[in-house]
Amino acid sequence: MSPDVWMMLGFIAFLALGVPVAFSLGLAGAVGILAGLSPDMLATLGTNTYNGVAKYPLIAIPLFILTGLIFEKSGVALRLVRFAQAMIGRRHGGLAMVAVLVCLIMSGMSGSGPADAAAVAMVMLPSMTKAGYPKPFSVTLIAASASTAILIPPSIALILYSIVVPGVDLRALFAAGLFPGLLAGLVLLLPAWWLSRRNGWEPPNDEPRPPVWASFKEALPALFAPILILGGLRSGLFTPTEAAVAAVTYGVIIGLFVTRELKLKQLWELCGEAAVISAVVMLIIALAGIFAWSGTLLGTFRHMAEWLISLSDNGAVLLLLVMIAVLLAGMLLDAISIYMILMPVLIPVMQHFGWNPVWFGILLAMNIAIGQFTPPVAVNLLVTTEVARIRLEQTVGWALLFVVTMGLALLAVAVFPEIALWLPRTLGYSIE
Repeated sequence: MSPDVWMMLGFIAFLALGVPVAFSLGLAGAVGILAGLSPDMLATLGTNTYNGVAKYPLIAIPLFILTGLIFEKSGVALRLVRFAQAMIGRRHGGLAMVAVLVCLIMSGMSGSGPADAAAVAMVMLPSMTKAGYPKPFSVTLIAASASTAILIPPSIALILYSIVVPGVDLRALFAAGLFPGLLAGLVLLLPAWWLSRRNGWEPPNDEPRPPVWASFKEALPALFAPILILGGLRSGLFTPTEAAVAAVTYGVIIGLFVTRELKLKQLWELCGEAAVISAVVMLIIALAGIFAWSGTLLGTFRHMAEWLISLSDNGAVLLLLVMIAVLLAGMLLDAISIYMILMPVLIPVMQHFGWNPVWFGILLAMNIAIGQFTPPVAVNLLVTTEVARIRLEQTVGWALLFVVTMGLALLAVAVFPEIALWLPRTLGYSIE
């Protein structure tokens, strides 16, 4: 067998044996080096591991993770829930729609779906259960809505995509993800409302809605966070990495002095929690550097790309096949792993068919978002079912419904690229 086949078989074998993805990538890269290159080349493993993470834009990842944790502890989610309830009122599906809208707003702060899912689930699940919503429905809806964090800026996944794909402007990606992310979240409102009305969940009652103006003032600091991030990027006041620093600073000020629910002791603990989460992400990226270097030298990715291109001369057909493959990968792997494994193969395919890299990046992110709440390995669902103390298997039916719903949003962006490209083009960012 050829060395590149040995490398891919090694990767599959390590995964099958239960080896974590990060180490499977690094070990598979070492197998490729031993099979096709000189064993002396193993001496370069340290250098390639370092090169995988020695990239300035990656600094934004731990900072945006910390931002999400800070806002979660600052009572922001509860204030957003009150404001959303004031806007929607007491009606069939009201709490379900509130959960979706709060997830969308939280997505503009953290860039992390699991963090948003945890925050919203802890606030919304008790009231939704009391109103008659089945727990499997509630946790799946929150998990699906929180997956929009991978699209709505600041998105950690889009930060990584901008690093993996040369020449892509992160500001353009952030702008391009806004409307598809909102669309992916808003389409969930229809089944949430229809199912609530059909099943008699949360019947209208005479309880007064929260006062709109008072709840708006409480939620205003949270609502301003996405404006700070996007406005600062658009004005040129700071780069995406500097935006992450500004977001952390703003979150600390809000938590300590506005909501006053964040304590200095908690801030130190949150820094440690963010460091642990970031370490997992960085470990995957670092060891994937070995895999990428080995695969490039052996021609593995080129061979796989050529095989993909040979499947069809029709770009639309191949795009459909790629989307299905990414969706299946999203059901099993996290976004970071998917980008590191698949992008070396997909970049030549994207270039061959002339697909816009910004638009293609958004399509990939939408696929991965769907994977975040699709069993068997659904990271957002794992979080919400843990909060609700129910089994993941109970959510499968609801998950499939929301997969179809969000899949329609994905289809719309695939057929009408301007949904993603209009905003970055209008703002003057490079999208080629």
